[in-house]
Amino acid sequence: MTTPTDLSTLRPRDGARWPFAQDVCMTCGICACTCPVSGVDGFDPRKVVRLAAMGLEQELVESRWPWICTLCGKCEHACPMEVRIPDVVRRIRSLRERDHVPGVLHKGLQAALETGNNLRLPKEDFLFILEDVAGEIREEHGFEKLQVQVDKKGARLLTTIHNKLVNTHTEDLKHWWKIFHAAGESWTVSSENWEGTSWGYFTGDDAAMKTMAGRILNQMETLGIDTLMWPE
Repeated sequence: MTTPTDLSTLRPRDGARWPFAQDVCMTCGICACTCPVSGVDGFDPRKVVRLAAMGLEQELVESRWPWICTLCGKCEHACPMEVRIPDVVRRIRSLRERDHVPGVLHKGLQAALETGNNLRLPKEDFLFILEDVAGEIREEHGFEKLQVQVDKKGARLLTTIHNKLVNTHTEDLKHWWKIFHAAGESWTVSSENWEGTSWGYFTGDDAAMKTMAGRILNQMETLGIDTLMWPE
């Protein structure tokens, strides 16, 4: 993966050269006020911007701060100067050696690239879980005929699945499927590469993110589907 050697290549929406420089960031603190994790281990998005502005990139790359950020984007939305703080954080993450990316993220991304999902869940187990959830729904009044739609060619909609929905939050699958059934929607999920969480995004690995997004696009083209619902 090609990564920049510095953060100055980022551009704010107004075209200025330094999205985190002193003449852009006013250190007003609005970003810190909106940040849901501000204060965790001293994290403050304003400090990240200031360190980047002072050229202390290596300190940021080695810091835990960029990995505390959730990339929710609230800071950018609230910033009066439109500093793209999540972009700065992702760029910082991209500069860290891949083997030094926090363990769960590094392992999850590797699993997704190698097996198509972050859990390394075998295809047969995945299909069993889907059918098990569908069976529970069919026990409810009005959903007796609900069927899991897997690899359905010509369906109108393809939906990806967050790995936790087939691990610890299977109940959350039911809401979507009930809506699809009640609406008479033509929908499907893929039996392979079904992962809806791109840890390539969260780790700052654009090449991995492109690979996972490309797999979903290939599924849509292969099955002849024109609408994607990507919950993650």
